[in-house]
Amino acid sequence: MLPLDARTARLLPWIVAIAFFMQTLDGTILNTALPSMAHDLAEDPLRMQSVVIAYMLTVALLIPASGWIADRFGTRRIFFGAILLFSLGSLLCALSQSLNMLIGARVIQGLGGALMMPVGRLVVLRAYPRSDLVRIMSFITLPGLLGPLIGPTLGGWLVEYTSWHWIFLINLPVGALGCWAAFKLMPDLRGPHRTRFDAIGFILFGTSMVLITIALEGLGELGMAHVRVMLLLLGGLACLAAYWLRAGRTENALFSPKLFNTRTFAVGILGNMFARLGSGSLPFLTPLLLQLAMGYSPSQAGMSMIPLALAAMLMKPLAKPLIDRLGYRRILTGNTLLLGALIASMALVDGNSSPLQLIVQLSLIGAFNSLQFTAMNTVTLIDLRDDEASSGNSLLSVVVQLSMSIGIAAAAALLSGFSAENKGNPDAVAWAFQATYLCIGLLSMFAAAIFLQLSPAEGRSPRRANPEVDPQD
Repeated sequence: MLPLDARTARLLPWIVAIAFFMQTLDGTILNTALPSMAHDLAEDPLRMQSVVIAYMLTVALLIPASGWIADRFGTRRIFFGAILLFSLGSLLCALSQSLNMLIGARVIQGLGGALMMPVGRLVVLRAYPRSDLVRIMSFITLPGLLGPLIGPTLGGWLVEYTSWHWIFLINLPVGALGCWAAFKLMPDLRGPHRTRFDAIGFILFGTSMVLITIALEGLGELGMAHVRVMLLLLGGLACLAAYWLRAGRTENALFSPKLFNTRTFAVGILGNMFARLGSGSLPFLTPLLLQLAMGYSPSQAGMSMIPLALAAMLMKPLAKPLIDRLGYRRILTGNTLLLGALIASMALVDGNSSPLQLIVQLSLIGAFNSLQFTAMNTVTLIDLRDDEASSGNSLLSVVVQLSMSIGIAAAAALLSGFSAENKGNPDAVAWAFQATYLCIGLLSMFAAAIFLQLSPAEGRSPRRANPEVDPQD
């Protein structure tokens, strides 16, 4: 652990929080502007999905290398560069005169976005005692929740009253503040040992992530033929299998299989993968439900998501006391079952549901979803040694990105399938949403069996971070 002066220790979480806010705001503000952007650029609105896909693929490709890059070049330089790249990409997006220019600018944005949060979380992991990890992690994600809260509404307002260019220009003052703060206050942390970059492993793992991401997007929003999706998915899984077989006999593997010798890390990674299926699908499913099945306008649908984000923010300060009192095993097992049941309860929402019912359900989902994220992320990282921190943190970022894509793809596939089964039924749309929520909620609940494998004491007394004095070595 790096000793910090009082001022840096107080302000450092704010720097990481600014980066998280920029990413979440950009992710939620863009979708409302795609039709207006298509009109301005004289493009088919259906082709505008490539603007979203370009960013996601860049992030999926680069995240695996984020830990090594931070260890090699230092966290201050990389974090500063990540915010600068994200801001530069935002400026180029606003200046784009064609779809191809916009896609290129989004790739530059993705280069910055792939590094911001993994490197920021790595700094927190190395700079603060593990006993403070829950409190710090809760804080840095709190401003990020403002993105989903104000993104859709702000995006609609900017498009309606100014132009779509401002959804990117709004990142510039926030990015300038983040760059200044990173340059002044970010500690320059590096790995304990300089290692060679696992280039072959990066190519195998990166290729697998890109192929799997395209396959999942093809199954969901892109509507690819199932044959193409299966080929992409099998190709991605083959590259992933080749990577893990190679990693087992490679000394400086990008993600060493030895990480999974840390039990809390193994449980946290697998639990993150499956528990996030439900929460990952919510931003996709809920606005569609409100507009297609309940007749809400886009602005009304955006405003209806506010209780979910507010409840998530209010739950953050309660996460540490609850985890300290009950432990990770009880919190994650019970909360996973409860959250899955709440997601499934959205099957009770239809055109006759009152606004109060909707507010209560979304608020409860937001609160327990917030607790779930804090507990899952913390238990995954809390027992890692310093020499494992960058690699384990990067793998967590990959899993989060992948599980969100799987959640959206699964929800889209279920929704499409249930709709096709009931074509011609006047209530087909409402029934399809109800069945999809029920399935997604039940699937999320199965992750409780993974968290049940934790012992009651695991995560409560974090291992010491220094590998040379760790008694478990």
